[in-house]
Amino acid sequence: MKLLRYGPAGHEKPACIAPDGTTRDLSGVISDISSATIAPQMFETIRTTDVDGLPVIADPGRIGPCVGHPGKVICIGLNYSDHAAETGASPPSEPIVFSKAVTAICGPNEDVELPRGSDALDWEVELAVIVGREAKYVSEADAMDHVAGFALFNDVSERTFQTKREGQWTKGKSHDTFGPLGPWLVTPDEVADPHNLSMWLDVNGERRQNGSTSTLIFNVPTVVSYLSQFMTLKPGDVIATGTPPGVGMGMKPPQYLKVGDVMTLGIDGLGEQRQTVVAA
Repeated sequence: MKLLRYGPAGHEKPACIAPDGTTRDLSGVISDISSATIAPQMFETIRTTDVDGLPVIADPGRIGPCVGHPGKVICIGLNYSDHAAETGASPPSEPIVFSKAVTAICGPNEDVELPRGSDALDWEVELAVIVGREAKYVSEADAMDHVAGFALFNDVSERTFQTKREGQWTKGKSHDTFGPLGPWLVTPDEVADPHNLSMWLDVNGERRQNGSTSTLIFNVPTVVSYLSQFMTLKPGDVIATGTPPGVGMGMKPPQYLKVGDVMTLGIDGLGEQRQTVVAA
Protein backbone atom coordinates (compact mmCIF):
# COMPACT_ATOMS: atom_id res chain seq x y z
CA MET A 1 0.00 0.00 0.00
CA LYS A 2 0.96 3.62 -0.53
CA LEU A 3 0.20 5.85 2.45
CA LEU A 4 0.46 9.63 2.65
CA ARG A 5 -0.42 12.60 4.81
CA TYR A 6 -2.08 15.73 3.44
CA GLY A 7 -3.20 19.11 4.70
CA PRO A 8 -1.69 22.09 6.52
CA ALA A 9 1.55 21.58 8.41
CA GLY A 10 0.82 20.26 11.88
CA HIS A 11 -2.72 19.26 10.92
CA GLU A 12 -2.14 16.56 8.33
CA LYS A 13 -4.67 13.81 7.73
CA PRO A 14 -3.86 10.24 6.69
CA ALA A 15 -4.70 8.94 3.24
CA CYS A 16 -3.86 6.15 0.84
CA ILE A 17 -3.64 5.54 -2.87
CA ALA A 18 -6.46 3.17 -3.85
CA PRO A 19 -6.05 0.43 -6.48
CA ASP A 20 -7.80 2.68 -9.01
CA GLY A 21 -5.17 5.38 -8.45
CA THR A 22 -7.40 7.79 -6.54
CA THR A 23 -6.40 9.28 -3.20
CA ARG A 24 -8.69 8.14 -0.39
CA ASP A 25 -9.10 9.70 3.04
CA LEU A 26 -8.16 7.41 5.95
CA SER A 27 -9.02 9.77 8.80
CA GLY A 28 -12.12 7.71 9.64
CA VAL A 29 -9.96 4.59 9.91
CA ILE A 30 -6.74 5.74 11.61
CA SER A 31 -5.79 8.96 13.36
CA ASP A 32 -2.44 9.56 11.66
CA ILE A 33 0.64 7.92 10.14
CA SER A 34 3.22 8.87 12.73
CA SER A 35 5.65 7.62 15.33
CA ALA A 36 2.70 7.37 17.73
CA THR A 37 0.52 5.25 15.44
CA ILE A 38 2.81 3.12 13.27
CA ALA A 39 2.43 -0.50 14.34
CA PRO A 40 1.51 -3.82 12.71
CA GLN A 41 -2.07 -3.32 13.92
CA MET A 42 -2.35 -0.04 12.00
CA PHE A 43 -1.33 -1.66 8.75
CA GLU A 44 -3.67 -4.59 9.37
CA THR A 45 -6.56 -2.19 10.00
CA ILE A 46 -5.90 -0.48 6.68
CA ARG A 47 -5.50 -3.78 4.81
CA THR A 48 -8.88 -5.01 6.06
CA THR A 49 -10.62 -1.75 5.15
CA ASP A 50 -12.60 -1.43 1.92
CA VAL A 51 -10.68 1.58 0.64
CA ASP A 52 -12.93 1.80 -2.42
CA GLY A 53 -15.66 2.92 -0.03
CA LEU A 54 -13.61 5.72 1.51
CA PRO A 55 -14.02 9.38 0.51
CA VAL A 56 -12.11 10.42 -2.60
CA ILE A 57 -9.76 13.39 -2.20
CA ALA A 58 -9.93 15.12 -5.56
CA ASP A 59 -7.21 17.63 -4.67
CA PRO A 60 -5.19 16.84 -1.55
CA GLY A 61 -3.37 20.17 -1.77
CA ARG A 62 -0.24 20.18 0.36
CA ILE A 63 1.38 16.78 0.89
CA GLY A 64 3.12 16.49 4.23
CA PRO A 65 6.01 14.22 5.20
CA CYS A 66 4.76 10.65 4.91
CA VAL A 67 5.60 10.01 8.59
CA GLY A 68 4.68 12.48 11.27
CA HIS A 69 6.88 13.28 14.26
CA PRO A 70 9.72 10.78 13.76
CA GLY A 71 11.72 10.26 16.92
CA LYS A 72 15.02 10.35 15.06
CA VAL A 73 16.50 10.56 11.59
CA ILE A 74 19.63 8.47 11.12
CA CYS A 75 21.67 8.73 7.93
CA ILE A 76 24.30 6.50 6.35
CA GLY A 77 27.20 8.24 4.62
CA LEU A 78 29.19 7.09 1.58
CA ASN A 79 26.96 4.03 1.20
CA TYR A 80 27.12 3.80 -2.61
CA SER A 81 30.31 2.46 -4.14
CA ASP A 82 30.10 4.86 -7.11
CA HIS A 83 29.40 7.87 -4.87
CA ALA A 84 32.37 7.03 -2.63
CA ALA A 85 34.51 6.90 -5.77
CA GLU A 86 33.38 10.35 -6.97
CA THR A 87 34.32 11.89 -3.61
CA GLY A 88 37.73 10.21 -3.68
CA ALA A 89 36.94 8.21 -0.54
CA SER A 90 37.60 4.53 0.00
CA PRO A 91 34.47 2.42 0.56
CA PRO A 92 33.90 2.25 4.34
CA SER A 93 34.41 -1.03 6.18
CA GLU A 94 31.44 -0.26 8.42
CA PRO A 95 28.43 2.01 7.90
CA ILE A 96 29.18 5.69 8.50
CA VAL A 97 26.42 6.95 10.78
CA PHE A 98 25.27 10.51 11.46
CA SER A 99 22.08 12.22 12.57
CA LYS A 100 19.82 14.80 10.97
CA ALA A 101 17.64 16.92 13.25
CA VAL A 102 13.98 15.92 13.17
CA THR A 103 13.12 19.62 12.63
CA ALA A 104 14.68 19.28 9.15
CA ILE A 105 11.85 16.97 8.01
CA CYS A 106 9.32 18.57 5.68
CA GLY A 107 6.88 17.71 2.93
CA PRO A 108 8.15 16.40 -0.42
CA ASN A 109 7.31 19.57 -2.33
CA GLU A 110 8.15 22.22 0.24
CA ASP A 111 10.58 25.05 -0.51
CA VAL A 112 14.14 24.28 0.61
CA GLU A 113 15.87 27.10 2.47
CA LEU A 114 19.33 28.37 1.60
CA PRO A 115 20.73 28.98 5.11
CA ARG A 116 22.23 32.31 6.07
CA GLY A 117 25.95 32.19 5.40
CA SER A 118 25.62 29.20 3.07
CA ASP A 119 27.83 28.88 0.01
CA ALA A 120 27.62 25.14 -0.72
CA LEU A 121 24.02 23.89 -0.70
CA ASP A 122 23.85 20.39 -2.18
CA TRP A 123 21.35 17.68 -3.07
CA GLU A 124 21.18 13.92 -2.37
CA VAL A 125 18.40 11.63 -3.59
CA GLU A 126 18.06 8.73 -1.16
CA LEU A 127 16.04 5.66 -0.28
CA ALA A 128 14.58 6.08 3.21
CA VAL A 129 13.60 3.16 5.42
CA ILE A 130 10.73 3.71 7.86
CA VAL A 131 10.95 1.63 11.03
CA GLY A 132 7.76 -0.25 11.88
CA ARG A 133 8.65 -2.19 15.01
CA GLU A 134 11.08 -1.56 17.83
CA ALA A 135 14.49 -2.97 16.91
CA LYS A 136 17.23 -3.68 19.42
CA TYR A 137 20.04 -6.15 18.70
CA VAL A 138 18.18 -7.61 15.72
CA SER A 139 19.90 -9.92 13.26
CA GLU A 140 20.16 -9.24 9.55
CA ALA A 141 17.88 -12.25 8.99
CA ASP A 142 15.14 -10.63 11.10
CA ALA A 143 15.76 -6.99 10.18
CA MET A 144 13.06 -6.69 7.50
CA ASP A 145 10.43 -7.71 10.06
CA HIS A 146 11.08 -4.30 11.64
CA VAL A 147 10.61 -2.27 8.44
CA ALA A 148 7.25 -0.55 7.90
CA GLY A 149 8.12 0.62 4.42
CA PHE A 150 10.19 2.81 2.15
CA ALA A 151 10.07 6.43 1.03
CA LEU A 152 11.83 8.94 -1.19
CA PHE A 153 14.14 11.33 0.68
CA ASN A 154 16.28 14.32 -0.27
CA ASP A 155 19.20 14.57 2.16
CA VAL A 156 19.82 18.27 1.52
CA SER A 157 23.29 19.24 2.74
CA GLU A 158 25.36 22.37 3.30
CA ARG A 159 28.90 21.20 2.52
CA THR A 160 30.79 24.10 4.12
CA PHE A 161 28.87 23.61 7.37
CA GLN A 162 29.37 19.85 7.04
CA THR A 163 33.10 19.69 6.31
CA LYS A 164 34.73 23.00 7.23
CA ARG A 165 32.98 24.15 10.40
CA GLU A 166 34.58 21.58 12.75
CA GLY A 167 32.86 18.73 14.52
CA GLN A 168 30.52 16.19 12.99
CA TRP A 169 28.43 16.27 9.81
CA THR A 170 25.17 16.98 11.64
CA LYS A 171 25.39 20.79 11.45
CA GLY A 172 25.56 20.61 7.64
CA LYS A 173 22.55 18.29 7.50
CA SER A 174 20.03 19.74 9.92
CA HIS A 175 18.78 23.14 8.78
CA ASP A 176 15.01 23.48 8.50
CA THR A 177 13.70 21.94 5.21
CA PHE A 178 16.82 19.77 4.75
CA GLY A 179 14.73 16.58 4.84
CA PRO A 180 11.90 16.41 2.27
CA LEU A 181 10.23 13.02 2.90
CA GLY A 182 7.60 11.29 0.76
CA PRO A 183 5.19 11.64 -0.93
CA TRP A 184 4.36 8.08 0.11
CA LEU A 185 5.26 5.48 2.67
CA VAL A 186 5.28 2.36 0.47
CA THR A 187 4.94 -0.95 2.28
CA PRO A 188 7.44 -3.74 1.50
CA ASP A 189 4.84 -5.88 -0.29
CA GLU A 190 4.79 -3.24 -3.06
CA VAL A 191 8.58 -3.05 -3.39
CA ALA A 192 9.75 -6.21 -5.14
CA ASP A 193 13.43 -5.55 -4.47
CA PRO A 194 14.57 -2.46 -2.54
CA HIS A 195 18.09 -3.17 -3.77
CA ASN A 196 17.21 -2.76 -7.45
CA LEU A 197 15.46 0.61 -7.69
CA SER A 198 16.36 3.31 -10.19
CA MET A 199 16.75 6.77 -8.71
CA TRP A 200 17.36 10.20 -10.20
CA LEU A 201 17.59 13.91 -9.42
CA ASP A 202 17.46 16.94 -11.73
CA VAL A 203 18.42 20.56 -11.03
CA ASN A 204 16.57 23.06 -13.24
CA GLY A 205 15.64 20.21 -15.57
CA GLU A 206 19.23 18.96 -15.97
CA ARG A 207 19.95 15.42 -14.83
CA ARG A 208 22.52 15.38 -12.02
CA GLN A 209 22.01 12.02 -10.35
CA ASN A 210 21.11 8.82 -12.17
CA GLY A 211 21.74 5.78 -10.02
CA SER A 212 20.39 2.58 -8.56
CA THR A 213 20.11 1.05 -5.12
CA SER A 214 21.94 -1.92 -6.64
CA THR A 215 25.23 -0.15 -5.84
CA LEU A 216 24.53 0.11 -2.10
CA ILE A 217 27.53 -1.03 -0.09
CA PHE A 218 25.46 -1.93 2.99
CA ASN A 219 21.95 -3.11 2.14
CA VAL A 220 18.78 -2.46 4.09
CA PRO A 221 18.89 -5.51 6.42
CA THR A 222 22.56 -4.82 7.16
CA VAL A 223 21.90 -1.17 7.99
CA VAL A 224 18.88 -1.89 10.21
CA SER A 225 20.70 -4.64 12.06
CA TYR A 226 23.87 -2.57 12.42
CA LEU A 227 22.08 0.48 13.81
CA SER A 228 20.14 -1.66 16.27
CA GLN A 229 23.42 -2.70 17.88
CA PHE A 230 24.06 0.91 18.92
CA MET A 231 20.58 2.35 19.54
CA THR A 232 17.00 1.20 19.85
CA LEU A 233 15.10 1.94 16.66
CA LYS A 234 11.51 2.98 17.30
CA PRO A 235 8.42 2.94 15.06
CA GLY A 236 8.42 5.98 12.81
CA ASP A 237 12.18 6.46 12.89
CA VAL A 238 13.64 7.36 9.49
CA ILE A 239 16.84 5.82 8.13
CA ALA A 240 18.32 7.54 5.07
CA THR A 241 20.50 4.95 3.36
CA GLY A 242 22.86 7.09 1.27
CA THR A 243 23.06 8.63 -2.19
CA PRO A 244 24.41 7.61 -5.60
CA PRO A 245 26.92 9.74 -7.56
CA GLY A 246 26.13 13.11 -9.10
CA VAL A 247 26.07 15.43 -6.10
CA GLY A 248 27.26 18.98 -6.53
CA MET A 249 30.28 18.44 -4.31
CA GLY A 250 31.53 15.73 -6.69
CA MET A 251 31.36 17.85 -9.84
CA LYS A 252 34.49 19.42 -11.29
CA PRO A 253 34.36 22.20 -10.39
CA PRO A 254 31.76 21.75 -7.63
CA GLN A 255 28.34 23.23 -8.39
CA TYR A 256 25.91 24.21 -5.68
CA LEU A 257 22.33 25.39 -5.39
CA LYS A 258 21.26 29.02 -5.40
CA VAL A 259 17.99 30.82 -4.73
CA GLY A 260 15.47 30.05 -7.46
CA ASP A 261 16.92 26.65 -8.40
CA VAL A 262 14.45 23.79 -8.65
CA MET A 263 15.17 20.20 -7.67
CA THR A 264 13.04 17.33 -8.96
CA LEU A 265 13.76 13.76 -7.93
CA GLY A 266 12.29 10.29 -7.79
CA ILE A 267 12.74 6.59 -7.10
CA ASP A 268 10.94 3.84 -8.98
CA GLY A 269 7.66 3.04 -7.24
CA LEU A 270 8.18 5.59 -4.46
CA GLY A 271 6.99 8.73 -6.23
CA GLU A 272 8.56 12.08 -7.03
CA GLN A 273 9.41 15.35 -5.28
CA ARG A 274 9.88 18.96 -6.35
CA GLN A 275 11.54 21.73 -4.33
CA THR A 276 12.43 25.35 -5.02
CA VAL A 277 15.37 26.94 -3.22
CA VAL A 278 14.47 30.09 -1.26
CA ALA A 279 16.42 32.35 1.09
CA ALA A 280 16.18 31.53 4.78
